[in-house]
Amino acid sequence: MKQVQLGGLTVSAQGLGCMGMSSVYGDADWDESTATIRRAVDLGVTHIDTANAYGQGHNEVLVGRAVAGRRDHVTLATKAGMDFTTARGKVVINNHPDHIKAAADASLLRLGTDHIDLYYLHRVDPEVPLEESIGAMADLVTEGKVRHLGLSEVTGEQLRTAHAVHPIAAVQSEYSLWTRDPETTVADAARELGVGLVAYSPLGRGFLTGTVDASSLAANDGRRRLARFTEEAATANQAVAEAVRKIAEVKGVTAGQIAIAWVVAQGERLGTPVVPIPGTKRVKWLEQNAAALDVELTPDDLAALDALAAQVVGARY
Repeated sequence: MKQVQLGGLTVSAQGLGCMGMSSVYGDADWDESTATIRRAVDLGVTHIDTANAYGQGHNEVLVGRAVAGRRDHVTLATKAGMDFTTARGKVVINNHPDHIKAAADASLLRLGTDHIDLYYLHRVDPEVPLEESIGAMADLVTEGKVRHLGLSEVTGEQLRTAHAVHPIAAVQSEYSLWTRDPETTVADAARELGVGLVAYSPLGRGFLTGTVDASSLAANDGRRRLARFTEEAATANQAVAEAVRKIAEVKGVTAGQIAIAWVVAQGERLGTPVVPIPGTKRVKWLEQNAAALDVELTPDDLAALDALAAQVVGARY
């Protein structure tokens, strides 16, 4: 698979988001998830994305065991800044330097590795100066525990503040045909600073594939709480999914592949690499997603797809 640069970090042009293997999107299977991660590596999808908060540490253990023996062939990205040890039954934002450093040690143990290739601040804590949080992460780089730093869901101003403390390789944000926020919130700063964009949920949390029936989601599927997946909104948003499907049908590919190809194509327009990390817990969907990098979109395709965001019903959260 093609390789791209996120700041000074080389990664595969598509990554694998592993959150759903441990949380949010209903039940998952350890063996099937492990097989999916290993198949990803076989296909060259070597940028593996996890976080300490996914499944309260479960996901890092899963990823670590899945890549055991192949650690040198993958780029591991994980995150800190979410505290699930409060015993209050929920995850809270915690960017205190001591917490970040302790979280890194715990992540290294769960992942079974001596270094993290890309370490993200999962969310910005308004109670802690960003400079202090990034300073703690920079210490981890100095200590050899982390190779590169990233931020998740930040503004351009926050990116500039962090980058002034230590170079930032990547910003991870939700980005897809129906979620375009990074274009106005952080893309300009990323381009100016040479920071790459990592796009999570490039498939619109699965909706853009045309295979998700919002009315039949499992009771423990987090999408049931999202505005775009309510009965009324989901019915209206079928028009968006159908438009993607029609373009896919003409090209003889899947709707999901069109959605991912659109995200990748935005790198040229935004002036910085965009690396999608579609999440899946099944080999079948992984293989389809990986093949999206071979899909070519014409200017007419891109124009038609660009217009879809304006038709989306429902807020992001």
